[in-house]
Amino acid sequence: MKKRIVVALGGNAILTTDASAKAQQEALVHTAHYLADFIEAGHELIISHGNGPQVGNLLLQQQLGATEKNPAMPLDTAVAMTQGSIGYWLENALVDELKKRDITKNAATILTQVVVSASDPAFQAPSKPIGPFLSEEEMLEEKKQTTATYVEDAGRGFRKVVPSPNPIDIVEYPVIQQLVENGIITIAGGGGGIPVIIKDGVYHGVEAVIDKDFASEKIAALVHADMLVILTGVDHVSINFNQPNQAELNKVTVAEMEHYIQQNQFAPGSMLPKVQAAIAFIKENTTGKAVITSLENIKNLLEEETGTIITA
Repeated sequence: MKKRIVVALGGNAILTTDASAKAQQEALVHTAHYLADFIEAGHELIISHGNGPQVGNLLLQQQLGATEKNPAMPLDTAVAMTQGSIGYWLENALVDELKKRDITKNAATILTQVVVSASDPAFQAPSKPIGPFLSEEEMLEEKKQTTATYVEDAGRGFRKVVPSPNPIDIVEYPVIQQLVENGIITIAGGGGGIPVIIKDGVYHGVEAVIDKDFASEKIAALVHADMLVILTGVDHVSINFNQPNQAELNKVTVAEMEHYIQQNQFAPGSMLPKVQAAIAFIKENTTGKAVITSLENIKNLLEEETGTIITA
């Protein structure tokens, strides 16, 4: 039976150790090979994606080339720029993959604005890492040229952190819904969306990065998706991770996942926001399903419903 599915890709699924356009396009060709299974199975598809590595690199490039007459663009504009570039690559990769399967489909990228609250406490406590990992020496050199905040991240080095407010609304969701209803593969909410606040009835971009899983959940709820699929590096969410009694979660309920959250089973900044986004989607659409799994497990998800599947 045809389902409307929102798939959330991580920015690291696009960017490898090689930050060149060619390498990212090649990574997306690999990604499109798996995503095309949703289309071949007859489903409607909306794709969102992260952009943390890409927007961070873009900001660094702009910073290095900025002059008084040619200043660097602000963060909200950089998010829009990476929405466009990643969407362009992903559109072409998907359409080309589908042609190999004798499937004719159009794809479109929607520059997506996401409304946040100007009073969100996140603006007082930057926490969202963006950009590349830096050594301590590189970080200290960067701090000489910027007022940005840097933190040590997962033992892999230092990264810039920016505010990460919660999404309230998706400005373009009616357009996204119209596109998918007309059979067009829609790429939306890239990088968590362009963060905007409403002031005097007008949208204003702000310096922030919205978590792409929370933005994807908001899109999925607003367009009445049947399923939200959050892709990560593992086939299943696990409890007691990296311990002798580690156990994979298969079919679980919202209540069970909330219980595991209370036990601090999921790492903040890693698996926890994915689980929280999945729970939020089910609470807004009690007949839907949320799935957390890997890109490589998509075929098994479609054929055997394997992965961590969360229902009401």
